[in-house]
Amino acid sequence: MKAVSIGFRAKTARAIAVALAAGSSYPMYAGRWNISLCDPLIPQTAQPHHGAMELPWVDAQSTVEPLEKRIELIAIDTITSITHELREKGYRVKGVGVVGSPDRDLERIGNRHMRAHAAEGILFRRVLEAAATKHQLLWLGLSDRDFEESAAQRLRLQPQQIKVVLATIGRSAGKPWRADERAAATAAWLVL
Repeated sequence: MKAVSIGFRAKTARAIAVALAAGSSYPMYAGRWNISLCDPLIPQTAQPHHGAMELPWVDAQSTVEPLEKRIELIAIDTITSITHELREKGYRVKGVGVVGSPDRDLERIGNRHMRAHAAEGILFRRVLEAAATKHQLLWLGLSDRDFEESAAQRLRLQPQQIKVVLATIGRSAGKPWRADERAAATAAWLVL
């Protein structure tokens, strides 16, 4: 079986996933998915912190906890599904890279609406990391801030070299191949 890694670009209530396989010089495209990380039967899972944003932060956290657990189960099921699909194609998943909102001290954000958005950004990155742990996969969490510069340093390549490789992968993947797909592919590449 050929080694493959999955990169996720975590967004609120969803993620873009791209799988890359090891190639002779650079990674090769292995698959792509648009993933929903919310339960359509529980609409509050799409923006769990928004429903509790008027509560004091401590109370909001405990109120949102059951929704967060449900979202984590969805992320676990998602990775189960993707790894199964890749296994059927002859791939063995080596690890997961997740690009998303960086950790920060949420209590210091005074505006409750901004805090809800920040908490959800962190949540949807963390559930994918937790799901990777549950699957006993190596994972790497990456901040979406200064991501391109950080990736260039880690890959020891110039940004233009990375763009050329990502463009080649994008041609194999087909459209759409936007910034989110490129970020997911780069995350997979970093883990590969």
